[in-house]
Amino acid sequence: MAAQEPSPPPSSLEGNKPGFPKKILANKLQDKHLCNICLKILRRPFQAQCGHRFCSYCFNKAVSSGPQKCSACIKEDIFEEPTSILKKGCAFPDNAAKREVEALEAVCINEECSWTGTIKEYEANHEGRCDFRILPCRSCKELLRANELERHNERECPERTLNCKYCKEPFHFKNIKAHDEICPKYPMICEGCAKKKIPREKYVDHIKLCTKFRTPCRFHVVGCDMTVEKEKIHDHEQACSYEHLNLLLHFIMAASVSAGTKVAELSRHCQELELKVSTFENIVCVLNREMERSATTMEAYNRQHRLDQDKIEILNNKVRQLERTVGLRDLSIVEMEAKMRDMSAATYDGVFVWKISDFSKKRQDAVAGRAPAMFSPAFYTNKYGYKMCLRIYLNGDGTGRGTHLSLFFVVMRGHSDALLKWPFNQKVTLMLLDQNNREHIIDAFRPDISSSSFQRPVSDMNIASGCPLFCPLSKLDTKNSYIRDDTIFIKAIVDLTGL
Repeated sequence: MAAQEPSPPPSSLEGNKPGFPKKILANKLQDKHLCNICLKILRRPFQAQCGHRFCSYCFNKAVSSGPQKCSACIKEDIFEEPTSILKKGCAFPDNAAKREVEALEAVCINEECSWTGTIKEYEANHEGRCDFRILPCRSCKELLRANELERHNERECPERTLNCKYCKEPFHFKNIKAHDEICPKYPMICEGCAKKKIPREKYVDHIKLCTKFRTPCRFHVVGCDMTVEKEKIHDHEQACSYEHLNLLLHFIMAASVSAGTKVAELSRHCQELELKVSTFENIVCVLNREMERSATTMEAYNRQHRLDQDKIEILNNKVRQLERTVGLRDLSIVEMEAKMRDMSAATYDGVFVWKISDFSKKRQDAVAGRAPAMFSPAFYTNKYGYKMCLRIYLNGDGTGRGTHLSLFFVVMRGHSDALLKWPFNQKVTLMLLDQNNREHIIDAFRPDISSSSFQRPVSDMNIASGCPLFCPLSKLDTKNSYIRDDTIFIKAIVDLTGL
């Protein structure tokens, strides 16, 4: 019996169950009577727009999460939207199919049950009520027939709950022996008067008063091993008084010998403890002296540590001062190196050749806006003459941005400006040199003396003036002789006439 499957619970008429099992049919099963979802016999059939039938429960469960494709239409290769889409409101109760199914002959699926009738009668009167259906025991989960479940629960279930017949408290059947040993109402038998049915909770009080209960002689502590009824204890003590006296004397003598031995042992133990205490006191004295010396040494170390920390702080301040001094020196050296480079590159005859290497990278930086302009080192008309430099835009500036290389002339503030003639009025010629010495790109201009670019500088340099459309970039992008080894040369010539 335990190997069988449990039967379903009693049915309801609410359509909350899938189809009937195929086994209940007494005659041959026809496919038109099957639900296309649970593949069992239709229970309260619904018919969808596509013509396929489903149990009410199966259809509602399928569309509860949204529209679904009809699996039967897909299987029969007749799927067609929208009629093959199952959704709420697209199916109706098929009463004709319901009557047809309910009229089918049925038998009970439970073993040894001889019930027969129609499916309608099975659902209304027999399903969930059959005495032969298999149900699990609620306590031990064993599978049993419905008509055996009551007897099992009362007599056989190992997990059943019983009420104690003495104290009426509930307990599990498997704990019956343990409960009997602690039950306060459990009936006890007096060993003295043989009285029966004494509740355990009153047994102690009973034996205190029972004159027939045998109790040890009061002299059992000194060696009497007799047990006597309570009512005869006085007679026993009078009859055995001599023996009790002898036992008591022997006990006292043995106790005295034992006490003397224990006193001697305690005395010896006390002497050993006194010796140990004396030793420990000496050790503690030595340790105290060592602690005092250690404390003195530690205090000296702490004083020295504080002095060392002060020295370290002084040295750190000096190091920081030196670092600042070194930083200033490094900055001065950098400035001097820059001046030296400018002086080494400077010319004093009004003619200056500017070598620009890594042209491709510098051109890319200009296009990206990282370094749109570059300044050349300074050059002079003579040692005490005008100080000048060039400014170049490799991706153009102003009207030449993105189309031309722009080249400008800049008048800078010099040491001898007070001795010079202002405004600056010398002709300037700018050149991009052809490294094959064939066709240089040349542009020249004479300064506009009314422009602030050629007045005496009041800052490090005046506003640049020159040629925003100096050279088309297309001429540099094609094969040319102006760029060689990724280097170009710019030349500036200042006419020295009149100086």
